[in-house]
Amino acid sequence: MSHIKFFALGGLGEDGKNMYCLEIDGDLFILDAGLKYPTQELYGVDVILPDFSYLRENKKRLRALFLSHGHEDHIGAVPSLLRQFDLPVYGSYFTLALLKDSLVEAGMDPNAYQLNVVTKQDRITFGKTSISFYQSTHSVPESFGIVMQTPDGAIVYSPDYTFDQNVSRAYKTSFERLAEVAGKEVLAWLTESLGAERYGHSHTSRNLDHALNQAFFKAEKRVIVSAFSTDIFRIQKVIDVALKYERDIAIIGRKTQRMVDIAINLGYLRIPDDKLINLKFISEHNTNDLDNALVLVTGERHEPFHMLQRMVRKLDRLIHMKETDQVILMTPPVPGTERIAARTLDILYRNDIHIVNIDKNVLPPSHASSEDIKLLANILNPKYIIPVVGEHRHLFALKKLALSIGYDASHIKVLDNGQVLEFIDGEAKKDTYSINSGDVLIDGILEGDISDIVLRDREILAQDGVLMIVANVDSKNKTFVGEIEIVSRGFVYMRENEPLMLEVAEVVDKSAKEFFKAKYIDWRAMKDKLRDDVARHLYHATNRRPIVISVLIDTPSRKSV
Repeated sequence: MSHIKFFALGGLGEDGKNMYCLEIDGDLFILDAGLKYPTQELYGVDVILPDFSYLRENKKRLRALFLSHGHEDHIGAVPSLLRQFDLPVYGSYFTLALLKDSLVEAGMDPNAYQLNVVTKQDRITFGKTSISFYQSTHSVPESFGIVMQTPDGAIVYSPDYTFDQNVSRAYKTSFERLAEVAGKEVLAWLTESLGAERYGHSHTSRNLDHALNQAFFKAEKRVIVSAFSTDIFRIQKVIDVALKYERDIAIIGRKTQRMVDIAINLGYLRIPDDKLINLKFISEHNTNDLDNALVLVTGERHEPFHMLQRMVRKLDRLIHMKETDQVILMTPPVPGTERIAARTLDILYRNDIHIVNIDKNVLPPSHASSEDIKLLANILNPKYIIPVVGEHRHLFALKKLALSIGYDASHIKVLDNGQVLEFIDGEAKKDTYSINSGDVLIDGILEGDISDIVLRDREILAQDGVLMIVANVDSKNKTFVGEIEIVSRGFVYMRENEPLMLEVAEVVDKSAKEFFKAKYIDWRAMKDKLRDDVARHLYHATNRRPIVISVLIDTPSRKSV
């Protein structure tokens, strides 16, 4: 019998940042460590990582990190994790190849860490707990489900899967391994929820094959296709169709080029050497028109849209779009990119570019739909179901599915990040408690240093701008030296608002006189008073709240000298 705790440091009630923890008789295991991309209101934030505070407090009990697949929302936080903890990492060959590339990009030596390749035949043991794997079908090869075998039954982690049968071996679900797991008692099933609202089975890639064939057949000259760099499966589909029509292939996108290189080197992307071309920068001697080429424009989230906009505006260094180009969009908006996606479409249409916009319903889903989830639930027959990988609406949609196939509500555990679910002797406790969890905001090389105050200031700067007041003060004679300088950035155009600037100067002069009466000037108090008085006046005059910065320089006048 065991004492088991489950909790998430990310991935519950949000899209991304997947990181799930299991404590089994004191041993602490981690399932995935991903990042999340920021929404628009998080100005200047590059990525969001889970908070590792609980792990630091329980460092001695950490045993291992197990990775399901190579997408950033599941492995993006691993470099940061390995900087803080010395623990073994287990994953498929392809997943670890992507991780090694991320470590190198972060300035870390992959050889300095315990990176262990595992297959679906492997089994790893820590005390009474054994860990095994089964291959699942996803948009990147060698994706795994993870099985934690405990004395009270198996805990099965099933992130990001479908049951598409029209895939190659590297993508196929290993049903024989699932049958082995299903033959034993399954205590809890941690299943992805992102597709739970979608009715029916996740459709296969046949519809995409047809749409791509139609688009390539009609294209008379160059074809430009946008794709997300994380979707190796769809990229291969495009390449296969391009080869069928005997086109040369050029791939654009820094992150994707590395991922594609890894996939080619490991045999997961098949492109004949004589068909892969490297583009040179556009010059008076080189236009890269290449009428018989497929140009794959790839990247993460907003990157394909930015590149397409640069191409159509003829600002890109490699491709300048022409009206004869056939543009195929395989990048449906993801949360946070809706605006730039719509803007990109508008720019393309305005420039008379011929567009084939592949509907989201045609693209093969990468996540299990309602019937797929029911199927795996009936195969595993778990005692408890714990929805993971999804926003709250997805988690509750999965709960509704579980209820529809006969599960009692008490055996479906919908949790929040940090909420701890305990199993004692195979039974889930009703009472739960919470541990510290949250977001760590990454801005460039700064980690965890972006406070709410900084984000608030950035929001104000974006909306109302900044006003800077620079004044030279003779502290001996208690007077200003020269004129008070006022600088506006993003607030008002100064030439058109001279009366307002004169009012600001008067406010500064009036506020300063209070401090000039004292024997000694309290510089800090004077700066704060000037800032507050000016901010108050500006709000009454303009109904806006710019950031006000006051700079006072102690400058002796000629009389003082």
